[in-house]
Formats: sequence, structure tokens, C-alpha cells
Amino acid sequence: MASMILLVKQTEDDEKVIYRFGPNERKMGLIEMNKIKESVKELEPVQVDGVSPSFFFNRAAQRLARCLFREGGKFPERTTFES
Repeated sequence: MASMILLVKQTEDDEKVIYRFGPNERKMGLIEMNKIKESVKELEPVQVDGVSPSFFFNRAAQRLARCLFREGGKFPERTTFES
């Protein structure tokens, strides 16, 4: 199954970055990456009928990890995870 997860940055400081994430801008959850602890947590799950919230969270977390480790800690205003 092909999927696209949209991430839209809400806030960022030296310690953490928070994004809204989901399949589109009408159905979004909230995810936080702690840049110092290198950890990700779901603040608000995405609610889509017939789809596990972990489906969206796991993909959004992968995208944030890529920003931190492969892209030198640069977190764009908007990004996607596509598979």
C-alpha cells in the first residue's frame, strides 16, 4: 500500500521540534522530537477509521529521524514521508 504522510512544523527550539502529521491537513496528530535525547513521542494520535494510529506515527517518526541524523538537524517547515 502506497502512503504519504504530511508533516507541518508547529514549533522548534534548541531542545525539541513539534509537528502536526497525518494523511492530510484535515486529519492530523501531533508528534515531538527531542533533539537532545534523540527521542520521539506522540502527543496526539491521528484518528482515521480503519487505520491504526501507529501507522502514521511510525512513518512520521522515521521522517524526523532522517531530518536529525541524515540531514544535519535541519527541520523544514513542511515535509512528507512517502512510500
